[in-house]
Amino acid sequence: MTTHLSRRTLLGLAGAGAGAYLLSACGDDEPSDPNAPQTINWWHIQNTEPMLPVWAALATEYKAAHPNVTLDIQPLENEAFKAKLTTATQAGDPPDLFQSWGGGVLKQQVDAGLVKDITDDVKPWIGSLLPAALEPYTIDDKIYGVPFDIGMVGFWYNKDLFARAGITAAPTTWAGVLDAVRQLKAAGITPIALAGKDKWPAHYYWSYLAMRIGGVGALQKAVDDKNFDSPDLVAAGDRLKELVDLQPFQKGFLGAAYGTPDGQAATMGNGGAAMELMGQWAPAVQASSSTSKKGLGDKLGFFPFPTVDGGKGATTEVFGGGNGFAIGKDAPAATADFLKFLLSTDNQRKSAQTGAVLPTVREAATAIPDANGKLLAQTLASYTGFQLYLDQAYAPALGSQINDSVAELIAGNKSPAQIVKDITQVAKTV
Repeated sequence: MTTHLSRRTLLGLAGAGAGAYLLSACGDDEPSDPNAPQTINWWHIQNTEPMLPVWAALATEYKAAHPNVTLDIQPLENEAFKAKLTTATQAGDPPDLFQSWGGGVLKQQVDAGLVKDITDDVKPWIGSLLPAALEPYTIDDKIYGVPFDIGMVGFWYNKDLFARAGITAAPTTWAGVLDAVRQLKAAGITPIALAGKDKWPAHYYWSYLAMRIGGVGALQKAVDDKNFDSPDLVAAGDRLKELVDLQPFQKGFLGAAYGTPDGQAATMGNGGAAMELMGQWAPAVQASSSTSKKGLGDKLGFFPFPTVDGGKGATTEVFGGGNGFAIGKDAPAATADFLKFLLSTDNQRKSAQTGAVLPTVREAATAIPDANGKLLAQTLASYTGFQLYLDQAYAPALGSQINDSVAELIAGNKSPAQIVKDITQVAKTV
């Protein structure tokens, strides 16, 4: 992230910090008169550059055209957002418009009656979006959220550090990744940046290895059978342990967060590590977290998660997801209209131009500014299988257990065989 945009940790309003941004003051009750005062409480995780000012500017633009509408905006760091949203939803009081990744978490909110069915609201314009992007937000053929971003997780690498280590081509196999790690270490270069404290970045490794070894259907079968204790999923842990045993991560990685000044993104953006496994938002967060605020620029490269020798999965099977918004159960009528405004072609182009968003509106894809973003978009256009982040695709308890179990494996506290048993135990209860 989850940032994993993951999800993941992204974007203080200019001059206002990360607090609430109040455009004007109005009442909270949904009016019957569409011209009566309405307040939209909007929570999002784009709490740094470059998307933070984009959202702020769009809010100001909408306010100018709809003077009866107030937008009370809370930009939150990813983990802080999830904690605050959990508290709000447990109290039965979700915000009017809030960050969502769809999947199992959204389904749980739907089942609890916390979000609106917006199928009819979006019907006139939803056809402009990529169908794959809508899948995580569609439950029982009804739409409960709209994605503004779609992408995939892959390896982002520092071209200069690869060259210094004598690596002339991006790895295409898992064995090649391990060889690259050895070469980087031999050259005195930290191979991989990882936010061990946040846990969700680590689950990407195990998830992708499970897909490459067992195929994209292996994870779905595990959920359906409520059994993750299979040879392919144990093998995924074995392959991950091969990497861990090489000690590839930066010093202090177990205590590192993703978006902090000394975290995973900053380590990459400041040239302190050669690789990170992260989603499409990585370049933007690397830049905003770096000392220069520019990141690696054209020194940054990308390659898809490679194949595993003997595995059933192909590199066209992608792991990832998109960022989107759901509408709370008591949201005022203007909320759906504001969401439509955010997803207009022109505004999707503005988001895409930052390099932090791969747009979900087809016609906005021409605004993607950099070669890496275009490569991701091309890869997604030819995908043969798609798996949403496991901590979003599954019920929250199961997703959290996967994150915890992979973290225990990486810390050396549990074996590959032990973690699938722990995950299975939780899977049987959800």
